[in-house]
Amino acid sequence: MSRLFGLLLLLAGLLYPFAVYYGMEHLSPRLFAVVLGGLWLVRALSQWGKPGNRWMTAMALGFCLLLGLAGDPALLRWYPVLLNGLLLALFGLSLKFGPPLIERLARLTEPQLPDVAVRYTRLVTAVWAGFFLANGLVVVALNFWAPLSWWTLYTGLIAYGLMGLLFAGEWLVRQRVRRHE
Repeated sequence: MSRLFGLLLLLAGLLYPFAVYYGMEHLSPRLFAVVLGGLWLVRALSQWGKPGNRWMTAMALGFCLLLGLAGDPALLRWYPVLLNGLLLALFGLSLKFGPPLIERLARLTEPQLPDVAVRYTRLVTAVWAGFFLANGLVVVALNFWAPLSWWTLYTGLIAYGLMGLLFAGEWLVRQRVRRHE
């Protein structure tokens, strides 16, 4: 059941820019606040013990509360900034307090990682943290200086394309690192 809600939250995240593009003129920001808040609450309850779940949920629910109380459509464009900030914090804090997030994920399939792989996972975690920082800054700039259509194009397509390129590039580099272990 938790996977279903995780999938729903992911789907909502993917569709969010397009819903905002349509909804800024047709839907109440309070409706967005209720739907997002409900999805985050269900996610929190289904993943209660997972690292970062509580503080990430608290931040997201705080945003939903602000959105619901203010009812300002302009706030809708700030949700991707929040998500990038949460992911930056998750990856960055794992670098500081360890083990790095990518190392944790790698150990799920390979519990005995060699030292070179541990160093590599630390580097990949730092690269992802840098990506979320840069991506968040681009969205902030779009919020201040770009029309809604540019924001929608970037947050709904370009950012996901960049993530896909980063995933693919990392996979290629990982294959090369493994050959040289």
